[in-house]
Amino acid sequence: MSLEQSALLLRRQLAELNRHPVDGFSAGLIDDDDIYRWEVLIIGPPDTYYEGGFFKTHLTFPRDYPLKPPKLKFMTEIWHPNIDKTGDVCISILHDPGEDKFGYERPEERWLPVHTVETIMVSVISMLADPNDESPANIDAAKEWRERREEFKKKVARCVRKSQETAWD
Repeated sequence: MSLEQSALLLRRQLAELNRHPVDGFSAGLIDDDDIYRWEVLIIGPPDTYYEGGFFKTHLTFPRDYPLKPPKLKFMTEIWHPNIDKTGDVCISILHDPGEDKFGYERPEERWLPVHTVETIMVSVISMLADPNDESPANIDAAKEWRERREEFKKKVARCVRKSQETAWD
C-alpha cells in the first residue's frame, strides 16, 4: 500500500470516528500535519478497577499501515499486566501478522489488515477489563493480579486518581 493510500485510509477512519464516536474513547491527531500519530483518550471502562480514569495514549501508525499494526503507548501512568512499565501495550491484535515464533498466539489473533482504530481500541478497553496474566508485559503487575489482588487494586486506584488530576494537561 502506498503512503498516500495509508494516509487516506487513516483520514477516513478519523473522520468516521468523529462522525460516529464510540463509547470508551476519543481520538484525534497529535499534530494536524501528521496523520500517522494519534492521541487517544481512553475512559476507564465501567465496572472495572479502571472506572473513572482518563488515560492518554499515543497510537503511532507505520507507513505501511494497514499491512503492519500500529504501536500503542500509554502516556498516563497505568498499572496493568499487559502494559509494560514504559506504557507500551502488549496485546495480540497489535503483534505483527503471521505465525508467532513462540507459539503463544494463533495467526488469527494477531494483526490483520481489516482491523481499524475502533477494533484496536475496543480490544484495548476489553484488555483493561480482563487482563491476560498468562503473557504479561509487566510481570510484577501480573503477579500482583494473581496473588495480591488488593494490592493490585490499590495501585490501579492510585493511577485512576492521578489520571483524573492530569487528564486535561
